[in-house]
Amino acid sequence: MASVRGVLIDIDGVLTVSWRPLPGAVAALRAVREAGFGSALVTNTTSRTRASIADTLVAAGFPVTAEDILTAPAATAAHLAGARCALLNSGDVREDLAGVTLVAADDDTVVPDVVLLGGAGPEFGYEALNRAFGQVQRGARLVAMHRNLYWRTDAGLQLDAGAFLTGLEAAAGVEAEVTGKPSRAFFEAALGRLGVDAGEALMIGDDVESDVLAAQRLGITGVLVRTGKFRPDTLERASGTPDHVLDSFAELPGLLNRLDGRTAG
Repeated sequence: MASVRGVLIDIDGVLTVSWRPLPGAVAALRAVREAGFGSALVTNTTSRTRASIADTLVAAGFPVTAEDILTAPAATAAHLAGARCALLNSGDVREDLAGVTLVAADDDTVVPDVVLLGGAGPEFGYEALNRAFGQVQRGARLVAMHRNLYWRTDAGLQLDAGAFLTGLEAAAGVEAEVTGKPSRAFFEAALGRLGVDAGEALMIGDDVESDVLAAQRLGITGVLVRTGKFRPDTLERASGTPDHVLDSFAELPGLLNRLDGRTAG
């Protein structure tokens, strides 16, 4: 790869679990930034706004601002500007959906332009999913902020929107547009924020498919961490091989030293 200039970092499962810092993550991010590497936090989190995420991370000691964070909702807003959307999501991210018109999810008199799925939670019950199914049958586009099957909390692995999205796609006979990871547009937006080319960047994530291999297909060096949702069997069944595998984000400064030669920790 070319000299490393930028680092794309997933948040949940890499820096934190249930918003609690993983061991060594704060110090490692500080070392990366102090060594002069550009960094962007790229997340499919749909339960919090960028400002809320930044506040939580700063309180935990991470040296970040809201401008350092690219979320799936923010990318979705840019993609769907002007569209009328029926949103099915756990958490309030309306602040990051500027330019999108949200219609009442339970208003069956209006067919939205888009049925928009965010992260799963109690809101993903039969009535809501069946309504989304009906709206897609009547002509609405199906757009998903991500298609993650599960994520890790301090209570263990939890189902995410991808598990429901797959059923909706099969039932309606459509394929959803995805605006967050692993979409090309999401990664390109993150690279653009840092002003670096794909060959000058690393992507660090705990999801071997959506984070790591998706980035590698664009020419970004992929780094998988064995934290968060990582499971050995998932790596064995993966569609490719990560460029690098680390036990945790705390090992990233050492990897950057080997790849680039600059002191990072």
